[in-house]
Amino acid sequence: MDSTGQTPALAIAGLHKTFGDHLAVRHAELTVAKGSFYGLVGPNGAGKTTMLSMAVGLLRPDEGTSLVFGIDLWQRPDEAKQLIGVLPDGLAMPEQLTGRELLTYLGRVRGMDHDTVTARAEELLAVMELDGDSERTLIIDYSTGMRKKIGLACALLHGPKLLVLDEPFEAIDPVSAAKLKVILRGFVAGGGSVVLSSHVMALVEQLCDTVAIMGRGTILAEGPVDGVRMGRTLEEAFVELVGAEVSAAEGLSWLAS
Repeated sequence: MDSTGQTPALAIAGLHKTFGDHLAVRHAELTVAKGSFYGLVGPNGAGKTTMLSMAVGLLRPDEGTSLVFGIDLWQRPDEAKQLIGVLPDGLAMPEQLTGRELLTYLGRVRGMDHDTVTARAEELLAVMELDGDSERTLIIDYSTGMRKKIGLACALLHGPKLLVLDEPFEAIDPVSAAKLKVILRGFVAGGGSVVLSSHVMALVEQLCDTVAIMGRGTILAEGPVDGVRMGRTLEEAFVELVGAEVSAAEGLSWLAS
């Protein structure tokens, strides 16, 4: 239970992972409250993707647990994964299918009945603006923004209670980004919970109510956005916590006019 007496949407405790001599995640812990829009930020190599992969069942941890609404994901994976929708960074897809064919295939693999899959695919394609002329486009010909949107549609298809999204806004155009923001805010307003990993501090400040800053494989700070910022911008708090030094560039004199 969290401080409000509710079961958290996601509770990570002591997740630890090494690859040979490289320590990727060091006994990481975080708690995502039910109904929260939770942001996860950190520099490249901080361990964000590795930690989230362990949290949702894509990568087995060396140590630690991941509880999804109180269900141990590694002890009861089928039950836990029914509650999660995942959009990994760099998601690979069957590229010779259309968006509708992909949604239909994934729905049937999940055991959903034909009528439900058909109805939900229709609605998701319309909401993501992937219907109409886009219906005839194979995924191999999708733009980056279209790939992000069909990836999110796949994550939403089975009606999850928790979305875990790794860099969902990376390299997409402003129009597609605006549409995704509306969809995610609507999901949270409807009682869902979101974990959003991003490098874009302004995006996290705009969307999230809670944030964790990750560095060197562990969580350095966690809490309400205002509490973590403490009167600074999130970027300033981030730079201080991860121990980065930001100073005027030296050298490169050949670039001066």
